[in-house]
Amino acid sequence: MQSSSLTACAVLSLLLSACRSGDAPRATPSTTSVAATTDTLRPVVVTSAVLNDSDDPAIWIDTLNPSRSLIVGTDKGDSTGGLYVFTLDGRIDSTRTRRPLKRPNNVDIITGVSLDGKRIDVAVTAERGTMSLRMFRLPDMTPIDGGGIKVFDGDATRAPMGIAMYRRQGDGAVFAIVGGKSGPSEGYLWQYRLADAGNGTLTATRVRTFGAYSGRKEIEAIAVDQQLGFVYYSDETVGIRKYYADPDRADAAKELALFGTTGFVSDHEGIAVYPTSDSTGYLVVSDQQGHRLQLFAREGSTGAPHTHVALATIPVAAQETDGLDVTAHALSPAFPEGLLVMMSTDKTFHFYDWRDVRKRLPLNR
Repeated sequence: MQSSSLTACAVLSLLLSACRSGDAPRATPSTTSVAATTDTLRPVVVTSAVLNDSDDPAIWIDTLNPSRSLIVGTDKGDSTGGLYVFTLDGRIDSTRTRRPLKRPNNVDIITGVSLDGKRIDVAVTAERGTMSLRMFRLPDMTPIDGGGIKVFDGDATRAPMGIAMYRRQGDGAVFAIVGGKSGPSEGYLWQYRLADAGNGTLTATRVRTFGAYSGRKEIEAIAVDQQLGFVYYSDETVGIRKYYADPDRADAAKELALFGTTGFVSDHEGIAVYPTSDSTGYLVVSDQQGHRLQLFAREGSTGAPHTHVALATIPVAAQETDGLDVTAHALSPAFPEGLLVMMSTDKTFHFYDWRDVRKRLPLNR
């Protein structure tokens, strides 16, 4: 824990910076439209606001200097949207922010992508306005998609929204799993394999369609457990569905679980995985209209690895959260056990110290 003097200095520094900059982030939110409770999770940082409509974040970890890690967040303006890049103090990095984009919805980050004989990190967003995936090399955010990679065979009714990246452990193959605004009751998600085009850009080839859909609302939030090889997605108002992420498994089409079917106010939204070991941890899910988190056991139950038990419900200051991300990596003195980032409908993103989440979780886990 930081000393009170260090904390005071940090707050003073942020306040002085706010006086110099009209779009400076807030160190902590002073007000919220949600009725405050003693259990409400409060952010360490609230970012500067985006122009139109914040939606989904992803965390990029600088392995050489974790304190210089970045948050990439979408602003889903129809013609003036973009991918905003934030430093850990919540400030917009204007040199790396990419706009305008046409209604970018969700964003994810993958490491170890092969391009021009090198392994690079890539941010991928679903750009609804162009029916494309947009890809940017990190940390400089140079575009590497040749102007966009079309998905859903150009079917505008499918309008790409959700995106999750997966790197197969066996051979390092990299895939994008894409969800749209609508789709069939089976095969709602399309999975693409990425490859080096040989000209400084990436290409994507569809390798499978999979995933059940209730028909109730849409499928937007998707997350992959890279270590265990599972993909989770929110069938809004119904529950969270689970499949294998590897398209080449013989049982890749089998639904492994549908959980979280009760206890949500309405929409099941953002999903992320917080590991506590190679096989244990938490599935963190946004209960959107409840302004809260629902946490489930990553490892399932004893003898039933696909039975994910609800462990905790945590109210948050963030409003109507669509997208979230989490890391267990120590990033800075403010986030020594990792960071949880959540979108909020006031056009911002909230950064939470995982220690504050942990205090609200069951003991002996």
